[in-house]
Amino acid sequence: MWLRESPSIWGSATVLTLHTMGLAVLVGACGVLDLRLLGVSRRIPLSEFRWVFTAVAVGLAVNITTGVLLFIKNPTTWGTSLPFLIKMSFVIASVATLIPIRRYVLSDAGQGAVSGLPAEAQGAKVGHIRLLAIVSILAWSAAVTAGRLLAYLQP
Repeated sequence: MWLRESPSIWGSATVLTLHTMGLAVLVGACGVLDLRLLGVSRRIPLSEFRWVFTAVAVGLAVNITTGVLLFIKNPTTWGTSLPFLIKMSFVIASVATLIPIRRYVLSDAGQGAVSGLPAEAQGAKVGHIRLLAIVSILAWSAAVTAGRLLAYLQP
């Protein structure tokens, strides 16, 4: 009730702002890593991108916390909303791409990869990781777009 009806700046506005900031950290960090996996800044070793997973963890923790607070503000509305369910599906797909990407970046193959070689010389594993990076970018873009559209599609 307090979150839904309070005129206080510490109510819904702050939670929504924190949700947006957490999303910026989460999607921004994933985007930087995804672009590196796609070949941007090939001279920078993947080992330099270990920090991304800490940033992702912080952004994800902030967004889970604030997302739950925003959800419980109107659970029957959001729980039955098709656009919300679509958004959550894209978020789950985005986070799911992080598991194999993280495993690769932290592995020996990822640690030695500067990716200056052509894709065919790098093996199928790199091709698979690049595909996951593309899926990650598209899924995060769709999740952010769907989340933003909730303001217009949901009463």
